[in-house]
Amino acid sequence: MIQLFTPDDVIRYVYEETTDDENMLIEDALIGDQELLGFYLDALEMKSLMNKIERTPSNGVVSNILAYSQNHRSNQSVA
Repeated sequence: MIQLFTPDDVIRYVYEETTDDENMLIEDALIGDQELLGFYLDALEMKSLMNKIERTPSNGVVSNILAYSQNHRSNQSVA
């Protein structure tokens, strides 16, 4: 029986969401299918690049949070 894997299966493999049995089958498929291997390598690179993305909030958002926090603190009563 030939097992066919989709790009979704490969992405699950990249994110370690596959079982040990699936891992073995996918690894065998990657060895025998250059197109699937290419997709796998692209997915690994994309995952690596996405992990390097750093997002920071704008100064306005930070100011709004700090203002809300100070206002909220001053409205609390001490019990």
